[in-house]
This record gives sequence, C-alpha cells and structure tokens, in this order.
Amino acid sequence: MLSHVFVGVTDFERAFSFYASIMNELGLKLRFRDDTRPWAGWQSPDAPRPLFLVGTPYDGQIATTGNGQMVALMAADRATVDRTHATALAGGGVCEGPPGLRPHYHPDYYGAYFRDPDGNKLCVCCHTPPTP
Repeated sequence: MLSHVFVGVTDFERAFSFYASIMNELGLKLRFRDDTRPWAGWQSPDAPRPLFLVGTPYDGQIATTGNGQMVALMAADRATVDRTHATALAGGGVCEGPPGLRPHYHPDYYGAYFRDPDGNKLCVCCHTPPTP
C-alpha cells in the first residue's frame, strides 16, 4: 500500500541519531544515507519497500509538523514497543502516550506514542496477543 514515508527534520545529524536507534530496535536496516542532501532511509530486512525516510525538506524551508499527522511503525511484539518507546525518550523524544493496551482500537492493540526532537508524532505498535 505504501511506497515510502518522508519525515522532515531541521537538524539532520540529531534526527539521524534519533531514528537510527529506533530503527535498530525495530529490526529495520539502513538502506542509504546521503549527507549531501541530507537524508536517509530504512527498510525491512526482507523487502525493499516501504521506505521510512528522514531529511531536510526538498524546498529548503524549515521542517514543520502537521496537526493530526502521525506515522505508526509496526513492532514484532509488545516488548519491542516498550524498548522502542524507551529508546525514543532516551534519545530526546517526548512521550505522547506510554506503552499499553488501547482496546478501543481492538483487544490486542498495544502501542506507544512519542514525538521526535522536531515535534513529529510517531507511534510504535503491535497488533498481536502477548507472547507466552
């Protein structure tokens, strides 16, 4: 369904450090980093798409956040949601909702919400029951 998602950032080095830690927790691999633009992209280890991209806006203007916009990243299990959320906060992110069940979405929805250092809102979530 998705080819790629691009998140605009103001400080590429800060953003790369923040997102590299998160992508590592999620098991996603760096596909490229181009400091001349600057931008970087990650992908699943077993598929070339979708890509998750961060970088400075193409038009050269300052990156701004959108009201109501959020990117949700899939985690393999609830423990990964917990670790990724903790990693985001340790890397300068701001909590927008701690890890936990959100049964109003569905009985097994387990998610956590945070903002990156530029204010972009992200979610990391798992849709499966807990592993025994």
